[in-house]
Amino acid sequence: MDSRPRRSTYARLQDKLGGKIAARRHKPDYWLLVLSALLLTIGLVVVYSISPGLAASQHISQNYFITKQLISVALGAVTFGLAASIPVETWRKSVGPLAMVTIIGCLIVMVTPLNVAYPAHRWIRLGSFSFQIAELIKLTLLVWLANFLTRQWRAGKLADSNSTLKPLIVLLIIIGVIVAKLQSDLGSTGVMILMIGAMAFTIGIPLKRVATIAGLVLVLLVLTIASSSYRRERLATYLHPESNCQTSGYQECQALISVGSGGIFGLGLGNSVQAYGYQPEASNDSIFAIMAEKFGFVGTLAIMAIYGVFITRLKKVAERTADQFSRLLVVGVLAWFSTQAFINIGAMVGLLPLKGITLPLISQGGTSLIFLTAALGLVFQISRYTSYSITEPQAADNYETTNTNYSPDGRRLGRAYNPTLTTRPRT
Repeated sequence: MDSRPRRSTYARLQDKLGGKIAARRHKPDYWLLVLSALLLTIGLVVVYSISPGLAASQHISQNYFITKQLISVALGAVTFGLAASIPVETWRKSVGPLAMVTIIGCLIVMVTPLNVAYPAHRWIRLGSFSFQIAELIKLTLLVWLANFLTRQWRAGKLADSNSTLKPLIVLLIIIGVIVAKLQSDLGSTGVMILMIGAMAFTIGIPLKRVATIAGLVLVLLVLTIASSSYRRERLATYLHPESNCQTSGYQECQALISVGSGGIFGLGLGNSVQAYGYQPEASNDSIFAIMAEKFGFVGTLAIMAIYGVFITRLKKVAERTADQFSRLLVVGVLAWFSTQAFINIGAMVGLLPLKGITLPLISQGGTSLIFLTAALGLVFQISRYTSYSITEPQAADNYETTNTNYSPDGRRLGRAYNPTLTTRPRT
């Protein structure tokens, strides 16, 4: 047995690349912190401005919504700080416990009594407290998949159908059954599927295998929609929203009214009409439509620009990350964050079918906000150890190349994601 002390991944990487990777601890990417705080602040301002209208339409305390959002933001700040202080290696070792907690949570949610307003097995409810299990599944999926794909990459088995492709197909089927079918949450299912696709493509799984996974997803999507009457109705409403404005298409029609009424510069922060009972889910799923009404085209364009900058920063962290596990974590968070924003905004402007999914860091929604801030805190931690030069992550010392379609460091030659090998200054 080798009695030599175990050396860190980064130390082994330094040896392999002759010290070219500057992976020592340095200042993190504070842009992630600034942009997160900015989006959270925008959410607080919007929720505060529509609280009187929401309270009047629901006959509750005027401070109810803003108080709830303040608590969520405070908890999000705590989870961001905790995740940013936990070493990446600890996250890798937590795969087992995370999976066990998630499985238990999925079992509990199935026996939790349904809420009449939201008749789906998505929430664990304890009095006034509710917990959406899909958000925990996203975090667990992120860590587990990054660990699984990294191990397969190190073993040179990314192109192996039995050890790599079949587990991914089983994973997709499990997500389809648990999240899409039992929890009736097609929006979160879409986010998870795109997380899997982005991470699989980044690690270098052959495109034929990726195409196979995409085909399976398409089949499952068709079966999921065909087997549910309300999903078929949702699809019909998406195609012809104006024909169902008083029934199934009410929320879509009201969202379009909200977006259109904002015009170029908006009605103003305190002049929302739609928040007074007209726009369903005004503080969470439909908050982008409310912002369009308040801030107009110019304001919403500025908010989307903030999201664009955020996504760019996440991409830069992924490019400069010096090991595959960390890079996959960042890519997964990037897919999570960007997909959720795209689905929410797309639904509000009529480009996508309406799905019950929050706008990242802005919508009211405690569970979503808390887990997403935890994931961003993890990226913030990883950004402390990025390389100053964009390099290819190297495998572990015991890596052996077993497939001629792969480069010596485990990356597939050709069209797999492969950052340019250039030197950039520290930012």
